[in-house]
Amino acid sequence: MAGKPTALSFSLVLSLTQSLFMLVFLVFIFALPLLVQCNTDPADVQALQVMYTSLNSPSQLTNWKSNGGDPCAESWKGVTCEGSAVVSIQLSGLGLSGTMGYLLSDLMSLRTFDLSDNNIQESIPYQLPPNLTSLNLARNNLSGSLPYSISSMLSLTYLNVSSNSLSQSVGDVFSNLSIFTTLDLSFNNFSGDLPSSFSALSNLSTLNVQNNQLTGSLDVLTGLPLTTLNVANNHFSGWIPRELSSIPNFIYDGNSFENSPAPPTPPHTPPSSPGRSHDNHRHSGSGDNSPQSSNAQSTESDKEISAGATIGITVGSAIILLIALLAVMFCIRKNKKDIGAIISLGSRSAGKNNVNTEIEEQGVKNIAAVTDLKPPPAEKLVVERLQGNSGSIKRMKSPITATSYTVASLQTATNSLSQEFLIGEGSLGRVYKGEFPNGKAMAIKKIDNAALSLQEEDNFLEAVSNMSRLRHPNLLSLVGYCAEHGQRLLVYEYIGNGSLHDVLHFADDGSKTLSWNARVRVALGTARALEYLHEVCLPSVVHRNFKSANILLDDELNPHLSDCGLAALTPNTERQVSTQMVGSFGYSAPEFALSGVYTVKSDVYSFGVVMLELLTGRKPLDSSRVRSEQSLVRWATPQLHDIDALAKMVDPGLNGMYPAKSLSRFADIIALCVQAEPEFRPPMSEVVQALVRLVQRASVVKRRSSDDSGFAYKTPEHEALDMSF
Repeated sequence: MAGKPTALSFSLVLSLTQSLFMLVFLVFIFALPLLVQCNTDPADVQALQVMYTSLNSPSQLTNWKSNGGDPCAESWKGVTCEGSAVVSIQLSGLGLSGTMGYLLSDLMSLRTFDLSDNNIQESIPYQLPPNLTSLNLARNNLSGSLPYSISSMLSLTYLNVSSNSLSQSVGDVFSNLSIFTTLDLSFNNFSGDLPSSFSALSNLSTLNVQNNQLTGSLDVLTGLPLTTLNVANNHFSGWIPRELSSIPNFIYDGNSFENSPAPPTPPHTPPSSPGRSHDNHRHSGSGDNSPQSSNAQSTESDKEISAGATIGITVGSAIILLIALLAVMFCIRKNKKDIGAIISLGSRSAGKNNVNTEIEEQGVKNIAAVTDLKPPPAEKLVVERLQGNSGSIKRMKSPITATSYTVASLQTATNSLSQEFLIGEGSLGRVYKGEFPNGKAMAIKKIDNAALSLQEEDNFLEAVSNMSRLRHPNLLSLVGYCAEHGQRLLVYEYIGNGSLHDVLHFADDGSKTLSWNARVRVALGTARALEYLHEVCLPSVVHRNFKSANILLDDELNPHLSDCGLAALTPNTERQVSTQMVGSFGYSAPEFALSGVYTVKSDVYSFGVVMLELLTGRKPLDSSRVRSEQSLVRWATPQLHDIDALAKMVDPGLNGMYPAKSLSRFADIIALCVQAEPEFRPPMSEVVQALVRLVQRASVVKRRSSDDSGFAYKTPEHEALDMSF
């Protein structure tokens, strides 16, 4: 009898345990959907909220919100997640308008981004999701140019920006994108030559650049594994490289290619196979291959290489290798005799190899070079022989991508540098407008011989090489140079709308001035130019002479920063340094005035001064004003965070037509840039981002057409614009 209660108790416990287990199981099953419903990464949420607002909060984007919400849990339209991370946004063909927002770079896990077939406007955001593999912005209404941040998107394999209104040069942004497979830039307004960094796209199979304004040759595309190439309806010229004739789908009609056969392949490169010979009509508009009979003959020929021929090739290769080794040994022995000499190939005669200037390694480190650009043809190289610390010989090759002009051609273009062609004067010399027979105008800077010492004269070609490789839509492009008969001249693209300094301070027509929106765009463009010099170029390029007179405005008021890289030619003498300081006085950072030290942070300070010019319309130094207001920085800095004082500081030429919020944010950026301590000034990438956010916030409000010109006219009926800036 004593065992029965124990058995009953055991049975009861077992039953309760089973019931409890079943209850826990049911709770788990019903709660499972709630458990897996993890919150979206806060950075992703904020980026999508800003994007939604920038797209004018369209009703088509179901479940999207400008505040709050959980994209992954609430299945926002077009958004795909993995865990808590947004990995794909596909919003093609939804009739979206507005812009893409200024926080896309926060979408760190995003791999696919498709906004094609909409009506999205303005420029492509400067900072894009950094880890994208596919970006499709085709068939929108985008303007501007390709952002340089593409160069750091190392996972990108597909980019389609076709059928937009993108313009300017394509940009040398492809050097690090070796896994790229598809690039479509067609039906835009791109101009200039194909970028040299195209040659780094070692996996590119499809390239479409038809219906643009591109010029130059197709040489940079040789060696790429292309299966589809469309270059139709551009302004390409010269011969089509033989290597491109084997591309299965090759369309090139609507250009100015030579009709005669391409010149023979240079002796140092292996000849193309018979099946790759170029027929100037074969692929025009059709993409047809070579006739099969030609391919068959080529294949049979390959199969019939005899053993004797193989032995001959082997022996010949061995002989060539031996000759090469002997040549290297000869060069090494010769180098030991003339270490430190600078030899300029193709620009000096053999009788002038008497330069005995030694170049220190530290000097080499300071040379401004852009390593992400591929070198041009080998015949234009400046070769420097350097004595390293260890005693070994180091060689540095710097390609010159600019055109070499003769003194005679530049004298003809400027009527012998006559006064009527003079358009400006700087610390290194005068600038003339040159008119060439092809109808193109260029700006020609003649470097004063007195401004160059013998050492700096020897460095002229190296400086030209470095300047010619600086490529950015907001930099004034160096087109060519002249180093002949003791003359030193630089040839730049001509920008005919004057400098920012002239527009702000010497406008002939007092009835119009730069609108507020135009001033913000000028600030953003020049900030991007400095960001490129400081943070994209390796090593960094310090401008050293950043001022409003060196910011040129084109017909659309896009800024072009001039004199980039000229610091390498600035003589290191007290007379010339003092002259330069007088010319740039008011822009110079405190540390430069005190110690002569000039860094990228000094450029940031000068940029802040130019922003102050844009805000106030005043010169950096103005002796005509009362003493307390003569120095713009000293007068303005204490008032930048005072809303009431700020309103009184604004350029009267704006006639009150500016948004208060935008003005305040603009002033905040200035305050950061003109801080006395260099270490507290922000890098230019942060300045760019702050200005991008300012512009993107403005674009949410529909712009009025009366402000499209960039000029604000002082008429009674004109109202303030974009007041939510």
